[in-house]
Amino acid sequence: MAFDLDSRLVIGVSSRALFDLSKENELFEREGVEAYSSYQVEHEHELLRPGPGFALIRALLNINRIPGQEGRVEVIVMSRNSPDTSLRVFNAIREYGLDITRAALVSGVSLAPYLAAFKTDLFLSAYEEDVQGAVDSGIAAGIICGEGIHTYNCDGDIRQIRIAFDGDAVLFSDESEQIYQEQGLEAFEKNERENAKNPLQAGPFAKFLKTLSDLQREFPQEQALIRTALVTARSAPAHERVIRTLRAWGVRIDEAFFLGGIQKKDILKAFGAHIFFDDQAVHTEPASEVVPAARVPLRHKNNADEKKDMEERKKVPI
Repeated sequence: MAFDLDSRLVIGVSSRALFDLSKENELFEREGVEAYSSYQVEHEHELLRPGPGFALIRALLNINRIPGQEGRVEVIVMSRNSPDTSLRVFNAIREYGLDITRAALVSGVSLAPYLAAFKTDLFLSAYEEDVQGAVDSGIAAGIICGEGIHTYNCDGDIRQIRIAFDGDAVLFSDESEQIYQEQGLEAFEKNERENAKNPLQAGPFAKFLKTLSDLQREFPQEQALIRTALVTARSAPAHERVIRTLRAWGVRIDEAFFLGGIQKKDILKAFGAHIFFDDQAVHTEPASEVVPAARVPLRHKNNADEKKDMEERKKVPI
């Protein structure tokens, strides 16, 4: 019987998100693929250091150790590396005791077409083209920030995974954000007041949040494996529409911070996020100094997408 991915939380992670390959990537950009490949083969038995996504991935895999949750999380290495240059990554996976057995190694071509085939719920990569392709395909994905930063705590087991999300263009569509960008704060707040009882459209991470929320419901709140937070630049009166949207979707957010322009970095550090998703580098770059962060690119839309969006506006889009 074939291995079934449908009932699992499937996380795709690139080798550069899982391990610190910043030096190797600099070599690739400076001297090309042959120099990179030779270096990786020559250093196959040199242990890679943890990368910005390492602690999160290890914590998610630990869910499988809980009685009744065996096999709930499946992590797949998805890399543009060739099979020949990937041994160093798998050696590191073995040395760190990570239960990762599956991989997609595509020798430089785009990973985007394979994400749906693997039933991917979340994809983390340092390569923007692959992340953009994932988001365009309706898959939650982020460009990992902070390569080479080693201030994140990778020691010991994480007892509760903490995941933080921005609102507009991440959990929700960027429709309201566009009003703010084009017409200013006053027009944005007016639109949100007038539409306070109309749920926002789903953004690229809405489905992923629902998946997490379903997992949370399997445990008493005080024993939750995952704790979520909304960290948004919105403030009153634009908060009401957000709260009503989450209520309409039937999803759970444990903490919400309506910051109204306050820097997100310190809030994320206090929350103890193991990953933070935002669509703007002005937020993810400072955040990555204290917590792992990933930037979510805007979806590239064609005319068919726009028409479909118009048809879906009145539906609960999760």
